[in-house]
Amino acid sequence: MTPSIHRRAWMVLAALTLSSAVAVAQGTGSPVRVILPVGAGSGVDTIVRAAQNALAKALGQPVVIENLPGAGGITGTQAIVKAAPDGNTIGVVSNNHAVNPSVFKTMPYDGIRDLTPISVVGATPFVLVVNPNKVPARNAKELQAFLQARPGQTNFASSGNGTIIHLAGEMFIDAAGVDSRHIPYKGMGPMIADLIGGQVEWGVAALPAVQGHLKSGALRAIGVMGSQRVASLPELPTLAEQGFPDVDVGGWFAVVAPAGLPAAQVQRIHAAVVAAFADPEVKAAMARQENIIHPTSPEAALQFFKTEQARYARLVQKAQVKLD
Repeated sequence: MTPSIHRRAWMVLAALTLSSAVAVAQGTGSPVRVILPVGAGSGVDTIVRAAQNALAKALGQPVVIENLPGAGGITGTQAIVKAAPDGNTIGVVSNNHAVNPSVFKTMPYDGIRDLTPISVVGATPFVLVVNPNKVPARNAKELQAFLQARPGQTNFASSGNGTIIHLAGEMFIDAAGVDSRHIPYKGMGPMIADLIGGQVEWGVAALPAVQGHLKSGALRAIGVMGSQRVASLPELPTLAEQGFPDVDVGGWFAVVAPAGLPAAQVQRIHAAVVAAFADPEVKAAMARQENIIHPTSPEAALQFFKTEQARYARLVQKAQVKLD
């Protein structure tokens, strides 16, 4: 074998070896399409992309992520609903999936009947925060007293009308028996900017979005909105610990598939999701993003959807939430 032929043979062998390594890492065969009803760079998008390679390995198939944002998640979810129930299309939905039936007059699908729940994978913690220059309160009871002394004179911010951040704020208002005006923003970024600037006194935010501002002192955390404390702020109690047991909300995310997915496929995808989020690299990424991972069974996911939809329906009606 001449040196040039030897080099070419070596290069082909190396290419085949690299190709095999990629195939093992990312899976072979027909790709699995993962539809996200949110934009690129959002919290759910970041979570799914962190688990993409591990999910492909667990499924033994390539995984292709497709962002289809719009209409509060309805656009992307409708695409999941319309897909063939063959195991090659799944999606990841979040709280708005359970909120939308209550805030939209009509829906193009039934969020429970027209999907197959696979697993509620986990949640991103929400925290109740205040502007420390506007609000002297350092805990939930002090904030309650501050707001009760100023009925209708304070403002709370949200990332938009009818969003889960809005409803989380309404949840505290209802539990605390206070009156505070809702100021909706077009996204978390503008909302946090005005919170820091003092245009609004308080609000609810996903922890990763305000972590740096809490450390700098630009914002003060009053409590965790969920059922457990978070590792990065171990000294910060939940609102339930502070006397508001009915305040329990976080930014959950769940894997779903089209309705009619065969039971064997449900179990196959469920096992792959559990394995992917148990991968050491994925677990480390979730910890960095402050996400709490606890995958449920398909049956538990179905019951969770029903409970969440009913809970938000009551809150939307009580708070008279209306879309822009």
